[in-house]
Amino acid sequence: MHLDDDPRLSRVAALCLALPETTRQPFGLHARFLVRAKSFAYYMDNHHGDGIVGLCCKAAPGMNTAMVAADPARFYLPAYLASNGWVGLRLDGDAIDWDEVAALAVDSYRLIAPKRLAARLTDGG
Repeated sequence: MHLDDDPRLSRVAALCLALPETTRQPFGLHARFLVRAKSFAYYMDNHHGDGIVGLCCKAAPGMNTAMVAADPARFYLPAYLASNGWVGLRLDGDAIDWDEVAALAVDSYRLIAPKRLAARLTDGG
């Protein structure tokens, strides 16, 4: 399947691109979502040969390891990103909780976006 034909990526893209001033860039076999020039989410397919399809997002300090410890079947520490506070959510399982995917992307956006843009999420913008 071509990356752009993946319904999981289509759904992730719709969620991420609904946030203020976001864009999508191809990133090898992956997709990167940015707010202005800063990455806030990656759709990863077999990142560095890990065999996982997942959404990688920035997490609050210490939360990435806590999330993995709490549920290692769903969350993982993505190569090269985890050391900077990123966490991966598996999208290759039987059931995807799309509310959880959206919440993870929004939380990451809030951590990365300029304060004025992040405030628009709670101000009805």
